Amino acid sequence: MKAARGSVVSKKGTPWGTIIAVVAIVALLGAVITYYMVKSAPKREQADREAAAAAFAPSAQDPDPSKRIPGVVTATYTGSVHVLPTERVAYDHSPPFGGPHDQTWATCTGIVYPTAVRTENMVHALEHGSVWIAYNPQQISGDALNLLSVRVKDKPFTMLSPYPGLDKPISLQSWGHQLKLDDANDARIDEFIAALRSNPNGVYPEVGASCDAVPGQFDPDNPPPFDPSKPGPDAKPMNYKGSTAAQPEQGGMNQPSAPVPSAPASPTTTK
Repeated sequence: MKAARGSVVSKKGTPWGTIIAVVAIVALLGAVITYYMVKSAPKREQADREAAAAAFAPSAQDPDPSKRIPGVVTATYTGSVHVLPTERVAYDHSPPFGGPHDQTWATCTGIVYPTAVRTENMVHALEHGSVWIAYNPQQISGDALNLLSVRVKDKPFTMLSPYPGLDKPISLQSWGHQLKLDDANDARIDEFIAALRSNPNGVYPEVGASCDAVPGQFDPDNPPPFDPSKPGPDAKPMNYKGSTAAQPEQGGMNQPSAPVPSAPASPTTTK
């Protein structure tokens, strides 16, 4: 009897199979959690940056909070001045942030363009209330580029693209507003976006206009390329009144019956 009981006890030894299975499950769960935390960190950090910039959201009492952001340059431009896809504009700033532009806007639905896009299309998107983050591809890459991308990707009325020859590492544009910066960690990036993206208080000409792709006219997967050469003598000046052959945009808005000349003013810098 004692021998039999001893035999039974010995068969009830340590359940190594169960232990190994539990350890494997815990390790897998830990790996999944770690992966999620690492992958979600940029979005969580961006949510914190946006929360910190919420004080720059526009209101009726504070229609243009960008005036409180140090370094913002402003100028006055009148919209709805279109040029043809074959025409260029002799812009007064680089990158430009207002003035005559292509009849078709660049898609600005939270898109990260991997290559530089034709300037005249990008300027039209600013007229619709978007914010365009441009960067010098010789100076911004890796983690810095990821920091800019997370501010744009899938965010309506926002777009990011390289801009060869840019005189600063980073430049933010909205219609009539520009901010040039050195560091992708700069909190003013989020303040600029909070203040000006889709601002409803008349800081851009076409409130309510679309940022969606225009089928048959602008392909965000194959956009018209950026031209790095200096505009020639045939480029349209900033006081251009618009090309008569240019088609009115189809954005679900009431467009003026005739284009209005652009009227740039002397830029000012917010201190």
